[in-house]
Amino acid sequence: MSLMIVSAAKSKVLIDGNEIAGVQSIDFKVRRRQADIEAIGVAERIGIESGQVIVTGSLRISSLNTALDDFLYPIDPPGFNMVVTLNVAEGTKVRQITFDECYLDDKTFEMTANGVGVTAYNFTSTRAREE
Repeated sequence: MSLMIVSAAKSKVLIDGNEIAGVQSIDFKVRRRQADIEAIGVAERIGIESGQVIVTGSLRISSLNTALDDFLYPIDPPGFNMVVTLNVAEGTKVRQITFDECYLDDKTFEMTANGVGVTAYNFTSTRAREE
């Protein structure tokens, strides 16, 4: 297997088909709930019981993004789909990650004396599909 180094500058993040400008970073975690199956008289597990898959992540944007804020503030917040296209060069796709049925949990804003404001949006998703 060869190493493919993706370019953050060439990759894109789309929310409901619209490109999000100023993306600084995205990270996500896919976790499956599981429980050990134990046996009487044995100190080791004999199997596992698998459960729900949980997808959480964070999207960091330069300055402010009112389009993302529109998903956070309503009483009954709308869901959205997010597609991250990882490229090694302009138009050379290595992988596409699709997050279905996303909801924003919260946001934080940080601005340092010598920097630019950065807003972090934390989200959950029903599933992440990597193609």
